[in-house]
Amino acid sequence: MYLADYHTHSRVSPDGHVSMLEMAAAAAAAGLDEICFTDHFEPVEPRTTILRKTFDWSAQTAEYADAVAKWDGAVKLRLGLELGDQPVDPILVEQLLRGMPEMDFIIGSVHMLSPKFDSQDLAWIQEPDEKTCYAELEDYLETMLQMARWGKFTVLGHMTLPLRYMNDKRGFGVSMDGFGAEIETILRTLIENGCGIEVNTNRGNQPLPGEKWLKLYRSLGGELITLGSDAHRPEDVGKGIRDGQALLRDCGFTRFCTFEKQCPIWHAL
Repeated sequence: MYLADYHTHSRVSPDGHVSMLEMAAAAAAAGLDEICFTDHFEPVEPRTTILRKTFDWSAQTAEYADAVAKWDGAVKLRLGLELGDQPVDPILVEQLLRGMPEMDFIIGSVHMLSPKFDSQDLAWIQEPDEKTCYAELEDYLETMLQMARWGKFTVLGHMTLPLRYMNDKRGFGVSMDGFGAEIETILRTLIENGCGIEVNTNRGNQPLPGEKWLKLYRSLGGELITLGSDAHRPEDVGKGIRDGQALLRDCGFTRFCTFEKQCPIWHAL
């Protein structure tokens, strides 16, 4: 069994905590074969809607060099990116990405709702009721479809992310089952653009997405897929990866991907 965690955050991310060096050490301790650092890039300043003027890529490359110097060989290390909220300002995103170092892997993700909801971040918005949650889910999927059509990333991250906040954090019991047509359109668009999806193991909690949507992706011909814990702390590195592989097998997948220079490397499940 080849174990790779392809969604991790270091202190380079605004919500990270420790160095890539420490995250690599945690990967080795967890028995992983490979880890990809996917620190955040968004077109807005952290926890605001203020558009960035520049983005400093030097912290990522310096941290990565330190980690490689210490751990490469014990654990395969890859440099990646979580590219969030591209629909906020597609032109600005393209401009800022021109300075990006070469990446092995890019997660495309959506965390912010559209201007209809004041561009609020899903992690911080406080819904008064489930009716509002469903309106936000519709908005979220519309925004995600925009990003899928853009398609300049490797896989789409945590497709059912709002459920982490609405249900797990805020106690609602909402479902995305009523949005099957919208999700199918997103998955078809990703496949047409040569993009995949991830199983975000959610630090060992409910995977994002779950079985229903993974089976739909597979039935549509989707095969490009990664697994990532979304770890922001060393103790969460690798959490849920083994269970995620079992889930993929149950959903009809026979292999998963890691990446080098955004080219897939296949591993049997």
